[in-house]
Amino acid sequence: MSTNIEVIKRALHREKEARKQAEKILEDKSRALYLLSEELKDANEKLAQGLTEKTSELKGVFDNLIDAYVLMDLSGNIIKFNTSATELFGYDIQKEQLNVMSLIYKEDMKYAMTSFGQLVHEGSFADYNARVYTKNKGVRWVHINASIIFDAQKTPIGAQGIVKDITEQRTIEAENKTLLATLEKSNLELEEYAHVVSHDLKSPLRSINALVNWIKEDYAPAFDEAGLKHISMIESTLEKMERLINGILSYSSAGNGAYLEEHPIDLNTIISDIKNILLVPSHIHITIIKTLPTITGDATKIQQLFQNLISNAVHYIDKEIGLIEVDYEEQDTLYIFSIKDNGIGIAKEYHDKIFKIFQSLGDYKNSTGIGLSIVKKIVDLYGGEIWLDSEPTIGTTFHFSLQKQYNHNAT
Repeated sequence: MSTNIEVIKRALHREKEARKQAEKILEDKSRALYLLSEELKDANEKLAQGLTEKTSELKGVFDNLIDAYVLMDLSGNIIKFNTSATELFGYDIQKEQLNVMSLIYKEDMKYAMTSFGQLVHEGSFADYNARVYTKNKGVRWVHINASIIFDAQKTPIGAQGIVKDITEQRTIEAENKTLLATLEKSNLELEEYAHVVSHDLKSPLRSINALVNWIKEDYAPAFDEAGLKHISMIESTLEKMERLINGILSYSSAGNGAYLEEHPIDLNTIISDIKNILLVPSHIHITIIKTLPTITGDATKIQQLFQNLISNAVHYIDKEIGLIEVDYEEQDTLYIFSIKDNGIGIAKEYHDKIFKIFQSLGDYKNSTGIGLSIVKKIVDLYGGEIWLDSEPTIGTTFHFSLQKQYNHNAT
């Protein structure tokens, strides 16, 4: 009997110990769960706060977009405007219903339907430019980029667009187009006027020149050495005036790109023709360093460009053997040409002045100060730049660039 009691006592003791251990484990687990729940609570609070802050930030961004934001359903009913959209269109969609169809300018309706079809079938469209009606401002020009909105199952549920008011931009573009047309007309009239003035000025010059020649022929014996020298000075002045008139005429038309005839031009042929036109003295040698490219341009103006530079080099060579070298290098969008001579050189202070009309080195009797200004206008016409390297008594190298493809109507 006592043995059974001992067994029962030991069993109860083990049960009691096991219960204590279980209670401790349960207490530890409960404490861990409590701490975890507190951590989760803190995390949720922080997440909720973060979401609230982000929502507020996004709302601020939405409301403060410079351009209008429009949200609509697939039937075109406006669901949401941001502040800029409300100001642009003049509608408060919280108080009044609005469909985009009522905003489309009647003459742009077909274009709008085509763009909307693109939006539905392709999911977006970009660079839509058209007119819209507004509640308070009449008709405005807008630029729109739009896209379809999809739900989680990739089903289209609406559309959104960024709308930029470009009315002022379009107005400025129209004014610029009018100004360019007016300027083009004025340039043409100026060129025609230059031709008329040139003709009217040349006529009396030719008459004076003829009279001087008659006087020389009929009364030469009556003149002493000083008289003949004065007659010669008159002839020289008349020649210079004619060159000046021709130069002004060339300058007036040099930068006019309105009537350019663009054709392939073999520059090697151009240089060959220039040698014959200029009647280059036998002691001056013009060398093409490597075969020049064929470019696209107006043959007359390109010949003017090279002829003026080569002529300038010929006139200012003072060496017993004159050397003129024509070369080029090719870049992605440019040709860069160079014309090098071993002439008198150009002092640094003249490097900028010589490209201005009537500016020259001042010590060459046949210079009108127009040739290099014509060169500058033609280079500008083809979107290029011109510059020079020079050392007095050693020589000069003129460098100029021409764009391979240049839109004369873009400037």
